[in-house]
Amino acid sequence: MPPDWIIPDWPAPARVRAVMTTRAGGVSRPPYDSLNLALHVGDDPAAVAENRARLRRWLPAEPLWLNQVHGDRVIEAGQYTAGVEADGCVARAPGQVCAVLTADCLPVLLCDRHGHVVAAAHAGWRGLAAGVLEAAVRAMGLGPARVLAWLGPAIGPAAFEVGEEVRAAFVEHDPLAATAFRPALPGTLDRAPRKWLADLYALARLRLQAIGVTRIHGGSGCTHSEAGRFFSYRRDGATGRMAALIWLE
Repeated sequence: MPPDWIIPDWPAPARVRAVMTTRAGGVSRPPYDSLNLALHVGDDPAAVAENRARLRRWLPAEPLWLNQVHGDRVIEAGQYTAGVEADGCVARAPGQVCAVLTADCLPVLLCDRHGHVVAAAHAGWRGLAAGVLEAAVRAMGLGPARVLAWLGPAIGPAAFEVGEEVRAAFVEHDPLAATAFRPALPGTLDRAPRKWLADLYALARLRLQAIGVTRIHGGSGCTHSEAGRFFSYRRDGATGRMAALIWLE
């Protein structure tokens, strides 16, 4: 793999393969420089095609590119073609590549400990609140205790400022989610803060643990603060997208 791409550090079975791209290694020009893999962000389609071709050299097949909508739909890779509206994908056959695109949202890769099924989920705050991780685990068709999860790079807890409506969406579902938020301005606990800093990694762990997934890895870094390595929509607005991919050999 190119040296700047990320190989998940998790105890996945030998037949499970996974990778997370960074912004390095492509041909797109600013502000999409350089390995933008998304067609919907305003980049030159020819540049995106070349970037996807460079990625494809490292894969057994073309990824199933989803039309992500920040929801909770998870589909089976073998039953759909590219462009299907979903935020998660499950694969059971060798060579089927699940992929999600992100630029601050949390990419989550999943597999079982024996290497029979893999999944990828696009988990921004809306998808997390809607239950996309729970839907992905259900779609895998396994007991949650058999599932391993890897949390890829996302916007970090020091940079992800949200409103009260975001906090309420999680706390109403699970009061423990309050531990994943802190006031954006210090010294405001004595009155209702208008803005909060949210920890996507902590929220994802809570959602997974609540359904019995306890073998959770990754969950570090910050796409917003690491401008040289990651795309960040919140930081830049017009920007590219990275891919988190997983498949069975």
